[in-house]
Amino acid sequence: MSEHPTDASTAPSDSDAGTDFSDSIPDGGDSNAADVLVVGGGVAGLTAATFTARAGLDTLVVDADESILARNAHLENVPGFPAGINSRQFLDLLREQADANGVRRQTGRVRDVARDGDGFEVAVAAGNDATPAERTISADAVVAASWSDVSYLENLGVDTRDAGSKTYVEVDDLGRTNVEGVYAAGRLTEKYHQAVVAAGHGAEVGLTVVHDSETPYYNDWVTPEGYFTDRGREVPPGCEEIDAAERDRRDSASRDRMREAFTEAHPEPQRTHPSLVDDELGRLDE
Repeated sequence: MSEHPTDASTAPSDSDAGTDFSDSIPDGGDSNAADVLVVGGGVAGLTAATFTARAGLDTLVVDADESILARNAHLENVPGFPAGINSRQFLDLLREQADANGVRRQTGRVRDVARDGDGFEVAVAAGNDATPAERTISADAVVAASWSDVSYLENLGVDTRDAGSKTYVEVDDLGRTNVEGVYAAGRLTEKYHQAVVAAGHGAEVGLTVVHDSETPYYNDWVTPEGYFTDRGREVPPGCEEIDAAERDRRDSASRDRMREAFTEAHPEPQRTHPSLVDDELGRLDE
C-alpha cells in the first residue's frame, strides 16, 4: 500500500480542460491501464477515487463534462462549512485532494466497457465530442459515477431502471451492480441529489472496491503515536500512527492551505443551465 500523502498539492491539475488524452502518469505507471477506472469527475466519482487511491489502487478518473454542482449559486448544506462554500471552489478542492492522493484524471468520454477476462477494456474518446479518436484502457474494476449517462454499460448487461428521461443503475447496499467488478455511485444510483449524499456514497463505494479487491485494509485512519503499538498491536492496514511533531506539521499545513484557498473569491464565473445562455457550460457573463 502506498503511503498517505502528508501535504496537499499546490493546485488542481488542468486535466479537466481540453480535448486530448493527457493525464499525469506516476513514474512506472501505464497510461493505458488502471486498477480502478472511475467514469465521472463529480463529487461521487472524485470521492470514490480518493478512497481507492489512498488504499494503494492505481486509480484513473475519466471525465467529459463539468459536474452539475458548478451550477449551484452557493453550496449551503455540506458538513464542515457553516457559512457554505462556493461550489466551484468545492470542486477544485475535491480535485486537488484526489490529485494529492495519487488519482490520475483525464478528459474524455467513455464510449463502451467490455469484459476482458477477469477485467475490462474501456473505450475512451478524446474530449466531449463524437470523435473517432479513441484509446482503450484496461481496468480491473469500473465505477460508474456519470450523471446521467449509462450508455457505455449497455454491452455488459448491467441492470438499470428507466424513469422518464433518466436511467438509473441498480446496485446493492454497497454499490455493486449485477456485473462483478462494476460499481456505481452517486445520483446515477438514484441517491438524493445532494453533494453530501454523493460524497458519502462515493466513499462507501470506493471502500467496497478496496475490500472486493482483497487489498489488506482495515480503515482509513490517522491516529496519535502509540494508539495501537503501545497496546501491543500492529498498525492495521490503511491506518497510520503519527507523533506530535508530525501532527502539528500536518495541522499547520492544512490551516495554511485553507487560508490560501479562501483568501480570494473564486475566479471562475457562475454557471447556470446551458439552455439559458449562449455557452456550452452555462457560464454567466458577470
